[in-house]
Amino acid sequence: MTSRKPGKWQVHSCHSGSNSDGSNGPNNSPLDLRLSCYLPSFIPHPHLVRLLLLPLMSNLNGATTASTKTFLTALVLNGIIAVVEIAAFIIVRRYFRLIYEPRSLSVFEAKRQQPLSPHLFGWLISVFTVDYRRIKNINGLDCYFFVRFLRMMVRVMLPIWLTSWAVLLPLTSVNTGVAGHSGLDKFIFGNVAPTQQSRYAGHLLITWIFTVWIWWNIKYEMAHYVRVRQDYLVSPAHSSTAQACTVLVMGIPPKYLSELALTRLFSHLPGGVRKVWINRNLGDMPDLHKRLLKACKMLESAEASLLSMAVKRNGKSASDTEAARRALIEELVPREQWPSHRLPLSWMPFSIPLVGKKVDAIEWACEQVHELNTQLEQRRKILARDINQTTTSEVQPTNRTHHIGAGKLNITIPEVPVTIPLVGARPAVDFPNQTYPPASGAFILFDKQIAAHMAAQTLTHHEPYRMPEPLKYVEVAPEDVIWDNLVINPYERRVRLALSWAATIGLIIVWAIPVAFIGFLSNIHSLCTTYRWLAWICKAPGVVVSFIQGFLPSVLLAVLLLLVPIVLRILARLEGIPQRTGVELSLMDRFFLFQVINGFLVVTLSSGIIASLPGLVNNPTSVPTQLAQNLPKSSTFFLTFVLLQGLTGTASGFLQVVPLVMHYVKNTLLGSTPRSVYRVKYSPRISNWGTLFPTMTQLVVITFGYSIISPIINGLAFAVFFLFYLLYKYLFTWVNDQPQSGDTGGLFFPKAIQHIFVGLYIQQLCLCALFFLARDDHKSPSAIPEGALMVVLIVLTAFFQNTILNSYGPLIKFLPLTLAHRSYNGGVGVESQVLTTDGPPQPLPPSSDDVNAIAHASASTSDSHQHFSGGEFPRPHDADRNSQIRIASPSSTNESRTSSPLPSARPIETERPTNFTHPAAVEEPRIIWLPKDRLGLVHEIERDLDLKDILHSTEGAEMDSKGHVDVTMAPPEDIRRAPGQMGGRPSPDEGERDDIRGVSLRATSSEGTKE
Repeated sequence: MTSRKPGKWQVHSCHSGSNSDGSNGPNNSPLDLRLSCYLPSFIPHPHLVRLLLLPLMSNLNGATTASTKTFLTALVLNGIIAVVEIAAFIIVRRYFRLIYEPRSLSVFEAKRQQPLSPHLFGWLISVFTVDYRRIKNINGLDCYFFVRFLRMMVRVMLPIWLTSWAVLLPLTSVNTGVAGHSGLDKFIFGNVAPTQQSRYAGHLLITWIFTVWIWWNIKYEMAHYVRVRQDYLVSPAHSSTAQACTVLVMGIPPKYLSELALTRLFSHLPGGVRKVWINRNLGDMPDLHKRLLKACKMLESAEASLLSMAVKRNGKSASDTEAARRALIEELVPREQWPSHRLPLSWMPFSIPLVGKKVDAIEWACEQVHELNTQLEQRRKILARDINQTTTSEVQPTNRTHHIGAGKLNITIPEVPVTIPLVGARPAVDFPNQTYPPASGAFILFDKQIAAHMAAQTLTHHEPYRMPEPLKYVEVAPEDVIWDNLVINPYERRVRLALSWAATIGLIIVWAIPVAFIGFLSNIHSLCTTYRWLAWICKAPGVVVSFIQGFLPSVLLAVLLLLVPIVLRILARLEGIPQRTGVELSLMDRFFLFQVINGFLVVTLSSGIIASLPGLVNNPTSVPTQLAQNLPKSSTFFLTFVLLQGLTGTASGFLQVVPLVMHYVKNTLLGSTPRSVYRVKYSPRISNWGTLFPTMTQLVVITFGYSIISPIINGLAFAVFFLFYLLYKYLFTWVNDQPQSGDTGGLFFPKAIQHIFVGLYIQQLCLCALFFLARDDHKSPSAIPEGALMVVLIVLTAFFQNTILNSYGPLIKFLPLTLAHRSYNGGVGVESQVLTTDGPPQPLPPSSDDVNAIAHASASTSDSHQHFSGGEFPRPHDADRNSQIRIASPSSTNESRTSSPLPSARPIETERPTNFTHPAAVEEPRIIWLPKDRLGLVHEIERDLDLKDILHSTEGAEMDSKGHVDVTMAPPEDIRRAPGQMGGRPSPDEGERDDIRGVSLRATSSEGTKE
């Protein structure tokens, strides 16, 4: 260790990495605090863990060097934490199944999994032996390929670990050494003595072998990815859906903004067009729809609160239960004590306590629901008329003449006809008599899946920026659409793209400033002893200095790092991407760039330079030698990081402390209505791929970057990837429930493969620089041939990456013609047909007009969506049976995969026809979901709702005598969308009732019962 005195550097011994006065030496870099940014993103609130661990870790792990004792101390500390967390998981998992295996309790029978073994250690056997390939059917290809990526890294790292420890560790530690290198620093690249420079040939040979091994794995996994994705695309369970056959086209010129024009344009493709949905400027309809949902939520909350007060008071005061059942609610809860609501001031978007007019919450919400339903009904009728105009006839746009003035100068400028669309949501043309005019986009549903993929790749228009390929999206689901981004024209989209990435790069650069300030705080004691103008800090009480140096930086850094993914996700959305999955794909690139630059390169370079400063001050001519010996020293920091990932990180992933605590906190504070209770208990836990994948690929970059420089990291990385592999097998089988609409079919995996190349380039560039910087005992370059061969390896890696991109790039996203016959309706003629296993294909039922669907949605209460046309094709109901289906084709050859079994896709979540229209235009009125109470007081509320013509249901929700609400089924809307998949749920906790009823939907009204 080194100790700095004013104007001089002096080397002396140190027992625990600190100076004799207890202050941190200069080698205990403030960059230790960056360890907090590496905790895994699956922890819902990882900064809580960072806050607890970093004050302990910051004094144990130096960014520039660490003794063996320090490393072992970190190992013991993390090991103890991991053992405690795993022990707690083993004990509590059997009592909190809603947290640790919610999929075994799912109210949807098709999603339900077999429970984990109830034995104490039976879960470990279940997790270890479960086939990871089942994840394809359980949670989709995105989850499957993430686990596959971890499995690939386990396979890659196993021989790298064994070989590097057997070859590289002796090369850098036996009969060689450099002054100042002790402990773990004996095994780094810079420990080769100047008289032993020939040993670098071994590093070069191992680097080439490892690189070729990684190349082979990349090619193998990319071939597997393409095969699995294509099998998934053509599988009957997927290719039969509207999502598989729909294309979102943006940048449509005014001439083609009609259903008839687009149908005619794309009729040249195989099978033709089945249905077209034009994106429209809906005016205030989306706002009315949001207000309606908010009013329904308030009505449910107020009614449940009223019931809770009445039930509690009746239980305390009344002894005659029969009489209480006949009593009115007003007798139990006086009118002045009913739930109330404050109206916001006219200039405020929301209400605040004690400000604004106080109204009865139930009466106000009922009025709002009735009024907003009426307004939406009127607007839907107008929308249906507008759709009918563009559906049955050609569009008749007119050029808008814009007035350009010079403001206060009063210069008269003639009117100028504008032919280029202006920036903004307003269309570039006027549509006569159109209240809701078309925007510049449309969803096009084809009769054949291959036609959708051909449409997305075809040069559609003869003018620039008109329906270009980047603005055509396949595999679109309504739930995945960002409706606000559909009205952005191509010119504004390009400006947004440039501004978004400029802001991202600026954020990466600027973020280093507050992080550097936090680094200074973490080493404030050393600074105040070095610089006189900070001496006043050292005079403060020791508790204050310890707080500033140990606790405060952790909090500040946690807050800063918490904001990074949020800001980057906002920037990705502002880019104008019309799909939520597209935003996550963009976020994956941005967050990875941030992690690599701020979390890896800056740490490596800065800590290596800091370690070189003492030698550079005393001998400025030794710059190359000092850098070659000290740049590898930052590896110890990343060894402790990998250790934290593998032990504490994975153990925290199993225990899930924050979800466990938040589940019961939310259930207590927010579980007042059946809908809120259902969301707290059964809302699926999903993974945010835009932040989860970069966390893992950053670990890959760090591992490859130091695999030769510090081979010890290879064994630790192998253990980390194996533990993460087990963790995510468990999470994606028994815990997480990724929505099908948010599944990209594995598009995150090729991006992750490209991130591996970043790690290879960093490794090779660092080794190339270190070889050229190496000096022998005569101060002469000693590894020029090795450096030259590293240049060759860099060129070959770039060539291999280019080959992978050219070979598999075109196959990543789209379906090739050679597999079109295997699609659900491929190779059977122009007319769409339904595939069956018992006989010849049957024709699809004819579609009805979308105008009728919208008009019906505005007036119907329960079955409007059933009359919508052009939705999902009828599909087989048994996914396992689908995997055995073959589609015969006379043109099949040996090179096709017709003879191989098709993968069975996971069960389809909904059977309702898909509608690619804004929910404000077609969504049915929400049913007010109320709990049944043992006194029957809810019937009084139901009568009031009947009089106001508001739909309601009490099915599957009950309130006990203490006012606690529990549910035994999904909300009525979810059941209506997927009636065939619901089933009774098993009892999640010991002591719960077993009389779980079957599922039905009932909304009583004054006329009777509505099915």
